[in-house]
Amino acid sequence: MASLKAVLGTSLPAARAVWLLCGCRPLPAPCSISAAAMEPAPHWLAGLHFDNRALRALPVETPPPDPEGAAPAPRLVPGFCFSRVRPAPLRQPRLVALSEPALALLGLGAPPAAAAAREAREAEAALFFSGNALLPGAEPAAHCYCGHQFGQFAGQLGDGAAMYLGEVCTAAGERWELQLKGAGPTPFSRQADGRKVLRSSIREFLCSEAMFHLGVPTTRAGACVTSESTVVRDVFYDGNPKHEPCAVVLRIASTFLRFGSFEIFKAEDEHTGRAGPSVGRNDIRVQMLDYVVGTFYPEIQATHASDSVQRNAAFFREVTRRTARMVAEWQCVGFCHGVLNTDNMSIVGLTIDYGPFGFLDRYDPDHVCNASDNAGRYSFSKQPEVCKWNLQKLAEALAPELPLEQGEAILAEEYDAEFRRHYLHKMRRKLGLVQAEREEDAALVAKLLETMHLTGADFTNTFYLLSSFPVGPESPGLAEFLAALMEQCASLEELRLAFRPQMDPRQLSMMLMLAQSNPQLFALIGTRANVTKELERVEQQSRLEQLSPAELLSRNRGHWADWLQAYRARLEEDRAGAADQGAWQAERTRVMHANNPKYVLRNYIAQNAIEAAENGDFSEARTHPSLLPWVLQEGLGQGGRVPITPPCSSPGATGAEAAGGPVPQGGGGRRGPGGRRARGGRQPSREAPLLQQQAPALGRGAVCDVIFVTALVAEAPRQVDPESMRRCPAASSPPRLSMTAGTSSQDLTRLCLTPTQQPSTAACSP
Repeated sequence: MASLKAVLGTSLPAARAVWLLCGCRPLPAPCSISAAAMEPAPHWLAGLHFDNRALRALPVETPPPDPEGAAPAPRLVPGFCFSRVRPAPLRQPRLVALSEPALALLGLGAPPAAAAAREAREAEAALFFSGNALLPGAEPAAHCYCGHQFGQFAGQLGDGAAMYLGEVCTAAGERWELQLKGAGPTPFSRQADGRKVLRSSIREFLCSEAMFHLGVPTTRAGACVTSESTVVRDVFYDGNPKHEPCAVVLRIASTFLRFGSFEIFKAEDEHTGRAGPSVGRNDIRVQMLDYVVGTFYPEIQATHASDSVQRNAAFFREVTRRTARMVAEWQCVGFCHGVLNTDNMSIVGLTIDYGPFGFLDRYDPDHVCNASDNAGRYSFSKQPEVCKWNLQKLAEALAPELPLEQGEAILAEEYDAEFRRHYLHKMRRKLGLVQAEREEDAALVAKLLETMHLTGADFTNTFYLLSSFPVGPESPGLAEFLAALMEQCASLEELRLAFRPQMDPRQLSMMLMLAQSNPQLFALIGTRANVTKELERVEQQSRLEQLSPAELLSRNRGHWADWLQAYRARLEEDRAGAADQGAWQAERTRVMHANNPKYVLRNYIAQNAIEAAENGDFSEARTHPSLLPWVLQEGLGQGGRVPITPPCSSPGATGAEAAGGPVPQGGGGRRGPGGRRARGGRQPSREAPLLQQQAPALGRGAVCDVIFVTALVAEAPRQVDPESMRRCPAASSPPRLSMTAGTSSQDLTRLCLTPTQQPSTAACSP
């Protein structure tokens, strides 16, 4: 307490004067904190100089005063880019952790050696970074933006739990926006309370810094503060809510403007009927472009100062390139964002808004880390495609200041080429190919990922292990290396657990009957893709029951031996181009260690830090590897290989071809210290309980039962669309099925679904 008193020193009138000069309203003092403590003078943070250019360049709403103690009422904010707000104080804020590398961006020095000075520093951080007090020059505001969420325009969204504090200018000539996430309600909070809990705040704090140390463009996290204030959250959406501590994260970036910032001008959407709050205000769109390009792309502004269309085209071209490079980095470290809506896409090419993110354990291109993404729109492999789709929406939002056809031409010209170039460049370095590039390298990378998928290999550990691959046709240690690779592959027990069907056979039969007899009802409760995945699980489970561990091991060794032979040949070619082979080997090892991390923020690692923090122990959050330059550390990731978790931990995991075929991704349920099974970052599905049940492992008899019911369904009469009959006369009668227990899931799906539900590659073409 003495250290806290040491940092408090400004009188109440003086502090209120600062507020008035900033154009903000004073904070009401909560009953648990004195007015003097609410408005202190900073000491450690006194050197932060604010220059809030965004609030000068863009229209800012100053709302009418709310009743004393009342939260801002949710409302539309037309004609403005920001709305002034005030943080809601927390009870007894306490520092969880600081990121010294992130705070160094602001010109803040290293922590002092003396314990008393460190304690005073932490107390000051808790006070100002919780929002309980404002730094001189800070002007809290909430940003107004819109967004396409899961492909549908959602209208006004905005900063519902985040607040712009201001922009700090440093002695190095840099400008950094500060933002508090979880500081209380804003006009954009809708039905929420504007708070974030300790659990999600630690995840964002750690992942922001982990991504930075991985070399991925990202926003930063400077501090995490918890409190005695609580909110009620239903963690697993199972009807068992509980009180959780409120927390705030200090976020740092050049800007938090996003694609959705330009969507506030969107006219009524033809699909959702929603519109942006500032329809028709092209004058504000021009202001935003002037501000964004002039501030964050000054070289473009200088080059095209006299031609706004060419300037805007160059701006969109650079945003496209940055976005392509960013998502290429994601794909190379196994990062799955989870919520790639247009409102979560940075206008300067940063990874932004860490929600239900996850890092791959087992390589699974169809991995989904967001429980609400039932259709897999934001699965790992679809991230590049979705980011391109979001850029298309940005191009639409920039019109007419950038003609749409010109924006679309830039997108078509730049995105795919830039993504492929950067992705292959990064993957070559991950594989230690440090000499000449070869066109066939793309095939080598694709074959590696296919082999990882077929064998269920751990993504991060496998890449790191490759840095020790013996080079040369007679090099010793190949057998030992192959054995180490086998340790990264899934065991038969893990495969059987991973492919355990998620539906009772009767539920699956019901879904198949609905798909055949009532497509409209089927579309409301399921999708063809989900049924296909479940059929694949049933098929896989049946084949796994007939496979022995020795057969699986032999199959995995064969897959890896084939790929390693091609990899060795490519390494030999790369080495042959080097003048000094010893120097080549040293450079190869250095480059691979720099691009293949020992650690990624697996869900169990974050969960261990969360559980400790919820019990008052912040040591794991403070000493976590994500806060250190740990990329060059040697050895496999902590704990070695990662067991696959059951489907309930990874509801988005997918099935695959045959036993020993592609393995679904675990949901981050890797065992932590002491053998605890840590909860994954994904939350359980919100689907109806009937579709949520987990069935016991199905045997061959169940497969036959499903096939029998499916055959009966196929014989049932159905409604046939006349247009379908015209295009494909064979559609006028149901298919005659000749099925056995060996019939593939693809055949089942193709034969059981109606023509309008079948893939476009069906036998009958338009």
